[in-house]
Amino acid sequence: MKVISRKTLWEGHYLRSLLIEYVDGRDEEAGPGAGQRLRNWETIERVGCSGVVAIVPFTDDGAVILIRQYRPPVDRHVIELPAGLIDIGELPEATARRELIEETGYAAKEMAFLISGPASSGLSSEILDVYVATGLSFVGIGQRDEAENMEVLKVPLDQLDKETARLVREGNYVDLKVHGMIRFAKDFLRRKSA
Repeated sequence: MKVISRKTLWEGHYLRSLLIEYVDGRDEEAGPGAGQRLRNWETIERVGCSGVVAIVPFTDDGAVILIRQYRPPVDRHVIELPAGLIDIGELPEATARRELIEETGYAAKEMAFLISGPASSGLSSEILDVYVATGLSFVGIGQRDEAENMEVLKVPLDQLDKETARLVREGNYVDLKVHGMIRFAKDFLRRKSA
């Protein structure tokens, strides 16, 4: 399998749509050139940034800081981890620290890299870097982007499932990364302290 070409279909302020032409190597075991077909794939990519970060922020009193914001693509409020775009030339950890303050008002004493990978590989080329933030102190909400209107939620970890179930009953969605990344981050910190 190999990408042959990328053609821009349209470009907006934040996103670009591409048509990717690639060779499907489904029948490679039949020998060189046998059964390979040229295929197309529609995808999107971010414009004006070099990636995305998400942060799993744990307070010293056993809570996680989440955000609730309206997302037009799903026409609902979504419960999410704090996250943001990495500016060109900015280091991912610096973005994580900046976005945590901008979105939640909390600064982290420690910011540890957790994992990196595609967020939705069938749709986008976006790679997500996830960090764990600890040693939090409230410093005040930073300067948010014009389109950001979010509510900060402090959820005790032992109430996470119950609280997110309540939020879903109220009509919110919960981003799937919330439960998975929180559990992964808790395991990471447990192993790190052992």
